[in-house]
Amino acid sequence: MIPSTPEILARLIAEPTVSRMSNLALLDHVESLLRPVGARIERFSHPDGSRANLFATVGPEGAGGVVLSGHTDVVPVEGQAWSSDPFTLTERGGRFYGRGTADMKGFVAASLRAALIAATRPLKRPLHLAFSYDEEIGCIGVRGMIEALAARTERPALCIVGEPTEMRIATGHKGKRALRACCHGQEGHSALAPKALNALHLGAAFIQALEARQEALATHGARDADYDIPYSTIHAGMMRGGTALNIVPGRCEIDFEIRNIAGDDPADILAGIAADAEAIAAPYRGRFPMACIEIEEVSGYPGLATRPDAPAARLLARLLGDETTLKVAFGTEGGLFDQTLGLSTAICGPGSMEQGHKPDEFIAAGQLERCDVMLARLTEELETAA
Repeated sequence: MIPSTPEILARLIAEPTVSRMSNLALLDHVESLLRPVGARIERFSHPDGSRANLFATVGPEGAGGVVLSGHTDVVPVEGQAWSSDPFTLTERGGRFYGRGTADMKGFVAASLRAALIAATRPLKRPLHLAFSYDEEIGCIGVRGMIEALAARTERPALCIVGEPTEMRIATGHKGKRALRACCHGQEGHSALAPKALNALHLGAAFIQALEARQEALATHGARDADYDIPYSTIHAGMMRGGTALNIVPGRCEIDFEIRNIAGDDPADILAGIAADAEAIAAPYRGRFPMACIEIEEVSGYPGLATRPDAPAARLLARLLGDETTLKVAFGTEGGLFDQTLGLSTAICGPGSMEQGHKPDEFIAAGQLERCDVMLARLTEELETAA
């Protein structure tokens, strides 16, 4: 008997697959469900072997078909006040509580059930599952799987990324570049502070420059009214520096990010920030030759800008009976499937990101039911595909 989506979800939630931690036990369970029905399964492992992506296919061999994409990692629960065990699925009042229920093991569970059903049907086009690791820390893990698929001549045709949209069709999100600025000054005794170069002061000036760039984007930058924040943003999230109050710090690090709409090139934004960094450090270099602000990219992913009339969006409109589209504030792996693999890609999944990353994260039972209905209709499409 094919298990229900909540039954599958309970098993997935029980695996504490926090980013950077192993997801292999979860993948073992996924394989134990899929192999008996004849699914063709591949893993693409992290270099240290501790975690992996999984790509599975049911139905005929060959090109085409639809990818259901989801990530298996979740954010930590430390410091959060949960009403129940975050790694035990708990049902209360028509909601399923647990870490990852909304973001996004609910969709992964529904996808697995859909694949189990599809394996019993005479599909004319394949159904693929693409489950990744380390999405929550910059869409890092999925890249190895996508690069391997990109090297093949036969590829899927469409991709549905099941991030939580309350079962609405999302055709876009901003791109992101996570960056680190390292400010180099000169250490010294605080009693002789003017004879040293305070790296924290360089960092403070750099953050002011980021604020000015953000204001310029908000005032004069490109616009996309489909977003809640209709322009590209720059945000400084962490600043580290100094070892003791009586030591002038010689090093300071600032982690910041750029989230860009399609109308802005993040490389151009970064070039402006790099010019600001040089303008801050250059005046000190006569006295302090080491003075500089170095910027390195930590991670990043491209945005998604799918047209509402693109194949993936049209497919979802048929399955849902609703052509309305939106754009989401959060990032996904969708831009990588779109730009690297060339798959027409859209986002649609159960639950709301309003619940993601919070204590008592939940997904409504009705959302899982709607996802099951949509994926059942997808299976019917794959049976009748020309």
